[in-house]
Amino acid sequence: MHIFLTIAQLVVGVMLICFILMQPGKTNGLSGFISGGPSESFYSKNKSRTSEAMLSRTTVVLAILFAVICIIQNMVK
Repeated sequence: MHIFLTIAQLVVGVMLICFILMQPGKTNGLSGFISGGPSESFYSKNKSRTSEAMLSRTTVVLAILFAVICIIQNMVK
């Protein structure tokens, strides 16, 4: 059981790192400061259906799964 949990934690950890690195940055840098920020657009109205939202939700699920595996591993020892 301990070996299975260790392998599962390793796989979830690598997937979590990959999904975090695939996410775009949240800031626009100096261009957002000069232009006054993003304007209302089709993209901003439908943000929940984009790939960024999917990446964000998947990251949260993987982080929760990683934490649960850590807790279970500590209980098994």
